[in-house]
Amino acid sequence: MTYATRTRLRVAALLLSLAAWGAQAAEPSAPRYGMELQEAWITLPDGVRLAADLYVPTGAAADAKFPVLLEYLPYRKTEGRGRNWPLYSYFVQRGYVIARVDIRGTGNSEGTLVPYEYSDIELDDGEAVIDWLSQQPWSTGAVGMFGISWGGFNSIQMAGRHPPALKAFVAVDATDDLYQEDVHYMDGIMHLDSWEMSQDLDNARPGAPAYVMDEAYFRDRFDTPPWMLTWKREQRDGPFWDRASWRDREQQITVPGFHIGGWYDGYRDVIPRMLEHAGGPVKAMIGPWSHAFPHDPYPKPGMEWRHEAVRWFDHWLKGVDTGIMREPRFAVYVRDWHAPGPYLDTAPGHWRWEDGWPIARIRDRVLNLRDDHTLGTADAASSTHRLRYTAGTGIEAGGPVMWWGDVAHDQRPTDAFSLVYDSAPLTEALEILGLPRAQLRVSADAPRANWFVRISDVAPDGAVTQVAGAGFNGNHRQSARSPELLTPGEEFPLDIEMHFTSWVFPQGHRIRVAVNNAQWPMMWPSPHPMTTTLAIGGPDGARVVLPVVPKSTRPAPSFLPPEASPHMPGFEPLDSGTPSGYGEISEVKRNPQTGTVTAVATNTGSERHPWGIERYEERIEHSTSDAHPENTSMTGTHRMEVDLPDRKLKWEAKLVFRSDLEAYYYEYERRVYENGKLLREKRWTQRFPRDP
Repeated sequence: MTYATRTRLRVAALLLSLAAWGAQAAEPSAPRYGMELQEAWITLPDGVRLAADLYVPTGAAADAKFPVLLEYLPYRKTEGRGRNWPLYSYFVQRGYVIARVDIRGTGNSEGTLVPYEYSDIELDDGEAVIDWLSQQPWSTGAVGMFGISWGGFNSIQMAGRHPPALKAFVAVDATDDLYQEDVHYMDGIMHLDSWEMSQDLDNARPGAPAYVMDEAYFRDRFDTPPWMLTWKREQRDGPFWDRASWRDREQQITVPGFHIGGWYDGYRDVIPRMLEHAGGPVKAMIGPWSHAFPHDPYPKPGMEWRHEAVRWFDHWLKGVDTGIMREPRFAVYVRDWHAPGPYLDTAPGHWRWEDGWPIARIRDRVLNLRDDHTLGTADAASSTHRLRYTAGTGIEAGGPVMWWGDVAHDQRPTDAFSLVYDSAPLTEALEILGLPRAQLRVSADAPRANWFVRISDVAPDGAVTQVAGAGFNGNHRQSARSPELLTPGEEFPLDIEMHFTSWVFPQGHRIRVAVNNAQWPMMWPSPHPMTTTLAIGGPDGARVVLPVVPKSTRPAPSFLPPEASPHMPGFEPLDSGTPSGYGEISEVKRNPQTGTVTAVATNTGSERHPWGIERYEERIEHSTSDAHPENTSMTGTHRMEVDLPDRKLKWEAKLVFRSDLEAYYYEYERRVYENGKLLREKRWTQRFPRDP
């Protein structure tokens, strides 16, 4: 079926759905039940048992059956009950059983730790879990999956496997592309993430509250190789990442999927792909949030996404026509201008319904980068602009958590080390929605180089707010699967698709495009001092393509505000740490004499559980050199402590990851103490070459 035919069919279907939009729809399930927690074991075909918490409706008939919703994670269900009880109550009160299952070898589940995220072991086990849930006496046989981040990732992946009992899923802040969009290699460039380091230590802990320290624990968890070492050896796209990536084969996913994203989250690009290509029914929304559930958002405003999820699951798991499939498929929060971060209490904007993706009325607007560093529609005279690579720049572009999507800082310090092009002040407001593109012709006088393109809003007072951006590994110019070194001085084209964005540039503001070669410490620097060039003007001159949205009177969805949730007694956060919950940059030191730059990210947190207090601390020190970018390093230290009535436990880890011109060096050590006495330590040391 051609794209034009698909478009005509979708338009016809939309007209029919809009005609029926006002038809009578059933109300979604109302809150009728209480909730209780039951523990269960799920025995897998090989005899390993997975630990499950079942959140079950109370007040129903003895023989009542309910659909089941699965959240399947390595994040320690028992310690997570303080998060899970309020989150799940909304669904359980409305007639669903929630199963929260620890992945093999994590939390309270048995077995050897899975070798990395989304392995075949995890997903094979997941199929067995879904089958078990469908066959329980309290189950109707219909199972849904949901979750944020990891739970959204494996919801998409399980849907691609089509287990018979899986009838629908809701994926929040998740993607179908493990290489280009997950935290390991953003845009195909090496990234070291706070989560990667903390998870490797968390994986080394036994289940709570018993924390059994026997030989099986040391063998199956503490002594198992760290996940990060596996990820960092896999530097190119290929079979390792393909195993659970569904990008470019979304049409094979026929299980109905509801995708929820946030403009300040790094996993938002999946939404237009799924709307356009998924093989089954799809709904989507994207709002003004970071990596958080929309009922408890940062930044505000939030909405009660669980109401929409209940409408979705009622339709597909209970057979109730809630009207959700007769509404437009896509709800988008249109972002208005705001000042740069790093923090933002409320993101200004408004909601709007769209029919799906692509949006037919969007028109591309081409803006040329010109020799006088302006940006406009007029042709540019041919020229070449040069930029000296400064490895230790780009902190502001990465935001406090260092990934695409954060509420980023004012871009002026990074722009000072970039090629910058500004439009004239806008004579009227301009809205963009989509994935802007940069079409460049570039060269470098070194065999390795990265390029970064950012679009920003320049306010009349000079403040610069990042709107969109992306990076590109120049050695992937032909293929991320078969990287090739650059030929120094040889020009080549780059077509860089930036990450999904929405923005309204106000009248009087300017549009800025900035091009540079570093976004440290978010991305690992390329190793060579160099100068890069950018071709200006002529048929191959640099330009950006903006997806411009004409003014519209389309209707807006009426979402419910967040609803207060009950808390589980005995679980209390004592110190929530950074606003994001991850290590955030708190200190930057730049030595103008040596050209070295150091950035320190920190985070601490603590929680009270019924059995004791858990404390967490991390410190990550990044270092690079403008003169010698090959000598870049990252040192991360992580500590977890648990104070129990009869003993004190502590787990510590230290990672030193560094590079030179030819290779990367990984040095990791892990220790566990009981009452101050060292019980076990383990070290891993490895060198592996840069690829290519």
